[in-house]
Amino acid sequence: MKNTFKTGDIVRCTLQGCSCEGTYITKRDGMATVKLASGYNIGVPEENLTRIGSVEMAEPEGSEVVQDSTLPRISIVSTGGTIASRIDYRTGAVTSQFRATDILHAIPGLASLAQFSAVQLCNILSENMTPGIWQHLARAIYHEIQSGAQGVLVTHGTDTMAYSAAAVSFMLQTPVPVVFVGSQRSADRPSSDNVMNGMCAAKAALSDLGEVVVVMHGTTSDDACAIHRGTRVRKMHTSRRDAFQTIGDGSIGMVTYPALDVTLAHSAVRRGTHDLILKDSLEEKCAIVWYYPGMDPAVLSAWEGYKGIVLAGTGLGHTGTDVIERIREMIASGTLFVMTSQCLHGRVCDRVYDTGRDLLAAGVVEGEDMLPEVALVKLMWVLGNSSSLAQARSLMKTNLAGEIMRRSPV
Repeated sequence: MKNTFKTGDIVRCTLQGCSCEGTYITKRDGMATVKLASGYNIGVPEENLTRIGSVEMAEPEGSEVVQDSTLPRISIVSTGGTIASRIDYRTGAVTSQFRATDILHAIPGLASLAQFSAVQLCNILSENMTPGIWQHLARAIYHEIQSGAQGVLVTHGTDTMAYSAAAVSFMLQTPVPVVFVGSQRSADRPSSDNVMNGMCAAKAALSDLGEVVVVMHGTTSDDACAIHRGTRVRKMHTSRRDAFQTIGDGSIGMVTYPALDVTLAHSAVRRGTHDLILKDSLEEKCAIVWYYPGMDPAVLSAWEGYKGIVLAGTGLGHTGTDVIERIREMIASGTLFVMTSQCLHGRVCDRVYDTGRDLLAAGVVEGEDMLPEVALVKLMWVLGNSSSLAQARSLMKTNLAGEIMRRSPV
């Protein structure tokens, strides 16, 4: 008798002498789509399948998770990403979830740590993040803290999470932890990091922190998550689970797993240190220009009329000599230029070589040891909150949210 398969069936696939098991998803034009334990989908002729069982489907949307009202309250602000995703066996896809109930179903252990509420700010791939959404995000976090949240989790796609964490760091002064968290690998893969990252991030949101941070895997193993300051962190690998690293210093804390013990560095800002303040004005007409050998000065003309430009220069913070005159002209017309380094580690110093001295004479501001993308976000915030270019220049050289280190480590 011919097998009749339905979504969620566990099937054995036998083809050309090979055999494997997976979950039946759907059929099209005689070809069945089967999800393997690795998380990958394969297409095979349906006649090569044998049904051997069924899998429990995801909880119905209406099912609620009972929360303990005596636990502290954490707010989740969702922007998208795979941290709280679940499998849709009808399509084989992984879809993001936004309600508190959905997130608690995806990461069941959260309910033992706190009581959660959720705000769906947007549902976007993180490469589609914009300064306008950063402003909405900062306002949403401000509202949640104002309403009594003892910590805030921001679920976010990993590709631009460091930009968003830096943006919120400048726009929001917070008395409680604001923790950005994501997942490098989707929930349907055995190597997914969503559960561990979510649990560690929630514990960090309950800790003695009082600043904006990113919490992600600290190693490739499931032993601890690192707590990174929001203005010193960068995604350093496309797919490793420990892709996020603090640049120029060590992380400001760790959360062990599964014990969930939080250790904070002396440099971490503590809970209650600052009052809640929101300053969310941004000047969006800013850009990063990455200098490269032989770059035509005319390239800069593409940014004519922009209010601010971050230069990612070579070494100590240099460009070719033939670019300097164009920079000088744009500064004279009102564009603020800030120099950072492509090296990432170390400090800009334009007083060593003639080129650097010429850039300073042209009016370029040294960006100290700021990461280029952090300098960009800061420049947007500074220009949006300054009454003059002189004030903006001064603020760009001032440490506002841990983005400039007093000393560069050897």
